[in-house]
Amino acid sequence: MEYTVQKLAHLAGISTRTLRYYDEIDILKPARINSSGYRIYGLAEVDRLQQILFYRELGVSLDSIKEIITAPSFDGDAALREHREKLLEKKSQLELLIANVDKTIALNEGRINMSNKEKFEGFKKKMIDDNEKKYGKEIRDKYGDDTVDASNAKVMNMSQEQHDEVTALAEQLKQTLAEAFKTGDPAGKLAQEAADLHRQWLCYYWKEYSKEAHAGLAQMYVDDERFTLYYDQEQPGTAEFLRDAIHIYTGIKQ
Repeated sequence: MEYTVQKLAHLAGISTRTLRYYDEIDILKPARINSSGYRIYGLAEVDRLQQILFYRELGVSLDSIKEIITAPSFDGDAALREHREKLLEKKSQLELLIANVDKTIALNEGRINMSNKEKFEGFKKKMIDDNEKKYGKEIRDKYGDDTVDASNAKVMNMSQEQHDEVTALAEQLKQTLAEAFKTGDPAGKLAQEAADLHRQWLCYYWKEYSKEAHAGLAQMYVDDERFTLYYDQEQPGTAEFLRDAIHIYTGIKQ
């Protein structure tokens, strides 16, 4: 069966403008252009659009999707199985949040008791899942599954008091780092205070601390543009400054 832009857009629940944009950026070309100048899509294009929308639902950027699905090694069946696993993870997360809301309603109505830990389980699970989606592969490749799994378990067992403490610590780190950056000296007192605050912050998430791992993470902040963008969003160059301060703090340069 073949589809025009209008018909395929209606079938997929997206706009015709989206389909035309996908054509422009070479992520989804029509099978052919008919004699009237209309884009015509066939089964292969329908299947590719389904893959694109699956990846979009999982938060993958169009640039990354294009790189994935145009790679010679791309396996559509394997991709569908991966999509299924990711969607099941998302389903599990939503079910946990729904259960958390149900418990809170029951608590407010006086039908059950609910610990502070239970109140925040869903949100902590979401934070873990979000981090896995954004940085999971790189972090697991660098530190190993056991280390990452232990860190995730530590987060899930974090008390509300500990959560409040690490949140306040993160804000203190952000402010101190911003002030230290203005000095331009990664070896200075403020910069080294920021490096120590960063160590304290990490210890809420890491099973154990090592100077080597700390220095390696600081280098990743510069090597991985996603981390760099996070630290540089207000003051460009902050990621490199923090990296240098941590390398001085740990005495290790990677």
